[in-house]
Amino acid sequence: MTSAVPLLNVYVDWECPNCHLEERTRPLPAGAHRYHFCPKLHGLTAPLVEKGADVKVIAVQRGDYLRKEHQRTGDNGKPYMAVETVYADGRNDVAAFAAAAYVSLSAR
Repeated sequence: MTSAVPLLNVYVDWECPNCHLEERTRPLPAGAHRYHFCPKLHGLTAPLVEKGADVKVIAVQRGDYLRKEHQRTGDNGKPYMAVETVYADGRNDVAAFAAAAYVSLSAR
């Protein structure tokens, strides 16, 4: 005789502590994160965190002179080098925005 065993549907609730966007997904692999374009962080790509987590997600402005480099800017026109997730237990995650290479070619 076989008995039916109900399978559990497991979900993870995600939220943005800045713009309060919420999502529900299946569990992600270890170390994986959900991202979104956050209007409260100047339109930068920011991580979603597990709902109820005690964290801050902040945009880190670039602190040096840009000269002719092309760097990601927020909707306020300021260059940002990273989005940092600061956890209450002291650990941090950083999503860095590397400067882009720019090449100019012309035919003569």
